Amino acid sequence: MNIILLGPPGAGKGTQSQRLVERHGLKQLSTGDMLRAAVKAGTPVGLKAKAVMDAGELVSDEIVSALIGDELDVMGPGQGAIFDGYPRTAAQAESLDGILASRGRKLDHVIELDVDEDALVERITGRYTCATCGKGYHDTFEKPAVEGTCDKCGGHEFKRRPDDNEETVRTRMAEYRAKTAPILPIYEARGIVAHVDGMAQMDDVTAAIEAVIA
Repeated sequence: MNIILLGPPGAGKGTQSQRLVERHGLKQLSTGDMLRAAVKAGTPVGLKAKAVMDAGELVSDEIVSALIGDELDVMGPGQGAIFDGYPRTAAQAESLDGILASRGRKLDHVIELDVDEDALVERITGRYTCATCGKGYHDTFEKPAVEGTCDKCGGHEFKRRPDDNEETVRTRMAEYRAKTAPILPIYEARGIVAHVDGMAQMDDVTAAIEAVIA
């Protein structure tokens, strides 16, 4: 089973991908992670990518396609994949079709986690963590039992990610819409797109995804 999981930052893709990995033995293929790993390992594709990045240029679709092809070859035919961050353009969608077909695979599902932008902004901008143990909290949804004291370790210092602010979140949302707009119609025409309410409780989102892929 091969799946594309779509959704803006903060929609819960990471959590749901991990659950799919655990439940179905799928492998999450994040192009960013694969690129960093290939560069670090010094593979032929990694060396090519490093040269491009060192020159301050964007890594080409050809290089990304080669990375994905290499990863699928390592995985073997019996294991399915979750594609994260790819494809982002119509050209990449066409390229992915070729990569899969040449390995006797096909794309089974494209699942988009739908979100309410204002609610997502509140979800993300309210996040903070204990600076000592890393336990996560939220201004509205999950406060410490005693204000200013971590429930887990008793620490009193907390921190927020600098990019968890409204302007950044809304910019990311706009970028996501711009990048997914070209590819959704391609897959909708094939009848393999499903929409899941990404604002629902985490377990409910998981159950909805399971119902799609069952």
